[in-house]
Amino acid sequence: MPQAAPKTPKKTDRPSYGILSKFVQLAGAQWIHDGLHTFFLIYLARLSTSDYGEFMVAFGLANIILFLGEFGLNQPLVASLCKKFSNKGDILAQYTLLKGILLVAGWLGVVVFIFWQGYTPGLKNLVMVISAGVGLEAIASSFFVAIRVEGRQDLEGRIRVVSGLVGYGYAISLLSLGAAPHWIALFKLIENVFILAGGVWMALKKTDFEGLALKRKSLARTWATAKHGGVFVLMALAAILYNKANLYFLQSQGGPTKVAQYSVTWELVDGISILVSNLLLRSILYPLFVRLWKSDKREFTRLANNSVRWLIGASLPIMFVLFIESDRLIGFIYGGAYYDAMWMQKWLVGTIICGFVHNLAAYLMMSQGKQRLLLFIYIGGLGLNLILCATLIRANPLLGTCLAILITKVAVTVTTVSYCQASMRIIDLKSMWRIAAACVCAALLYAATCRLGIREIPEALALVPFGFLAHRWWLELKAQKAQVGLA
Repeated sequence: MPQAAPKTPKKTDRPSYGILSKFVQLAGAQWIHDGLHTFFLIYLARLSTSDYGEFMVAFGLANIILFLGEFGLNQPLVASLCKKFSNKGDILAQYTLLKGILLVAGWLGVVVFIFWQGYTPGLKNLVMVISAGVGLEAIASSFFVAIRVEGRQDLEGRIRVVSGLVGYGYAISLLSLGAAPHWIALFKLIENVFILAGGVWMALKKTDFEGLALKRKSLARTWATAKHGGVFVLMALAAILYNKANLYFLQSQGGPTKVAQYSVTWELVDGISILVSNLLLRSILYPLFVRLWKSDKREFTRLANNSVRWLIGASLPIMFVLFIESDRLIGFIYGGAYYDAMWMQKWLVGTIICGFVHNLAAYLMMSQGKQRLLLFIYIGGLGLNLILCATLIRANPLLGTCLAILITKVAVTVTTVSYCQASMRIIDLKSMWRIAAACVCAALLYAATCRLGIREIPEALALVPFGFLAHRWWLELKAQKAQVGLA
């Protein structure tokens, strides 16, 4: 019998990218890791405010190295691995070599900075050990990018869970035994050695890579790769500096105790933005945007529109809860010693919607090859942030620290979103009217019941309109899928 001709997909089909399942796989691993990290920091914060402040300074400097490697080189790595007929093993070897060079240079730069700032010997040791450990994660992330491009986010999740349990198990055990901070800091080296080993093994054994080898011809192409990735590295450097500069101004003006007050609330607020940016946007949506921009620009725009409305709709209730419950959240988690953090959180929640929307706009711009424009925007944001830090933090250390990062993020977000809206119309006005209506209804419900004397009632009622909005959007998505199935 003659075989039936294969059914050709219709143009109206809207494919399912498995975004939710991939997000859940990575989110599960990230939540376990973040849970261990949060438990460690809370335990440390309750034992010693000054030690907690010093650890946060060390993590802040270490994250500069991590961000340079991950954001600076992972984004062009995704685009390179997505190209047809490319030697993926060769590409991976080139980027791994560049990251190793960048790690050494970044670590030496951090060492020069801490000696220039005149940090105490204990803080110097802490920074050097944690920076070396965190830097290994940037190298390991190259292999995780290779796994993600193959659609195997489940493998990455398993590696991160096991490595986190080993590393943080060591740290929490030593902390409970009263060990010195520099011995505890070794946990980052232990954790990321496991991550690196697992990432290399999974990338080479569980994907279709030809092998990891850097041949003589590859070395000649590495310089071209470095020049291509240079824009991303500079962009990452500017971005991480304007996110962290206020911490070092605060360290110089107020010491580790005030750094601790800022850090406990920033960990909570920024942690939510990082969760969305790292897992949903960078690991899942960005590779999709890169492919769709080359193959299907209409689908690219549709996915961008849906992403914007969901991110804005999700950020507002999160901001409301963190704002209205700041006193109880900080007090319950960290204790009464962090009173200043309670009012600081009310200022910092505004950075959540900025983080959600700006990161989406940034990844959309990079998908279109607009990284040079994004670099100039980040340099402008860094310049603005340094001016704000130098003026505001000196006048009022804690409030100035909050205002410096908030104003900077608003300015950067307005710039990137305005460009994306002008070039690709990512914001649907109909969806924005619905979100605005939900905000008005929430405000009215809260105002009508806030005098009852039970704060949980108006807070819960204020969240109801957003629940209805999310339900309506979910029904619309199901209806779209049903129409595709009938087509």
